[in-house]
Amino acid sequence: MDTIRGRIQRLVFSGFCFCSGALLVAGDDALPRSSPEAQGVSSKQVLEFVQAADTEVQSMHSFMLLRHGHVVAEAWWAPEAADKPHVLWSLSKSFTSTAVGLAVAEGKLSIDDRVSRFFPDSLPAEPAKNLQEMRVRDLLTMSAGHQDEVSLGRESDWIRAFLAHPVPHKPGTHFRYNTPATFMQSAIVQKVTGQTVVQYLQPRLFDPLGIPAPRWDANPQGISLGGYGLYLRTEDVAKFGQLYLQNGKWKGQQLIPESWVQLATSRQTSNGSRPDSDWDQGYGFQFWRCRYGAFRGDGKDGQFCVVLPEQNAVVVLTANTSDMQKELNIVWDRLLPAFAGQALPVDGESESRLREYCGSLRASR
Repeated sequence: MDTIRGRIQRLVFSGFCFCSGALLVAGDDALPRSSPEAQGVSSKQVLEFVQAADTEVQSMHSFMLLRHGHVVAEAWWAPEAADKPHVLWSLSKSFTSTAVGLAVAEGKLSIDDRVSRFFPDSLPAEPAKNLQEMRVRDLLTMSAGHQDEVSLGRESDWIRAFLAHPVPHKPGTHFRYNTPATFMQSAIVQKVTGQTVVQYLQPRLFDPLGIPAPRWDANPQGISLGGYGLYLRTEDVAKFGQLYLQNGKWKGQQLIPESWVQLATSRQTSNGSRPDSDWDQGYGFQFWRCRYGAFRGDGKDGQFCVVLPEQNAVVVLTANTSDMQKELNIVWDRLLPAFAGQALPVDGESESRLREYCGSLRASR
């Protein structure tokens, strides 16, 4: 029986792993909290996931699970913490493509615009045909036509260096993961809006989601890096995933056009054929397709925002690991079985064990 005493215990221990009740929500901008069972999630199986991640991934930093829009489990491996922004690496890319989508919706550009038209003064003296045919769409789908990434780190003019790089493949025909192509999306947004990507997104995305002004590193020309360099808290990333799960709608407001969400998260280009690899399931507009009908933004060392439409769930992970596939495999193997189609009976013992275990976590490095 779920007694008053039991409810109080959940309140006391909620900071370790998950919260129950609106009293724990820190301000109106926090996501609602719920016990796992109330949202049809097994505390016992979530505990098995956390234990597996803790022992098999070197090194976990944070975890948050949303079901039906509620945070049902959350954990930080000390010294990481709920209020500490974490480097997102290439998970930043999904935010950059969101800025492109918003600029498209405002009529500032089209995804079929040629990249060259935005920077006519930075083009080579005799631009090659493939460069002239490169579109914004090709930047979004990582099919800009490059065989190799251009190295921008030591360049003083990143735009000019990108446009001078050889384009041996017809744009749109060759998938090549390409972080400089995401930087160019950021540069295009800045060109057409007069604002950096982070400035442009603040009133359109971050403010409505209740995300304080984030850090997003810039290049020597003052352009947000786009492909990396963004720092956010775990819950901020969870809100972003929930927004995409809700087809761009937040508290009754359509922040991102539903049509863009569908395009960005669907398979736009093929990137492999291995059925057991989450990097071979297709690529959208700076989102990866996953197995099990899911999609994700991801970044180096194990930064993930995984959206599972079939389960109406979002999983956020931050880490410092060299085996990102193992990290995802634990999600598929341990968390997917935790979801039920309806609320589950209260399991106070498993909830307590989950809280206690999460309260003892420390990052191994």
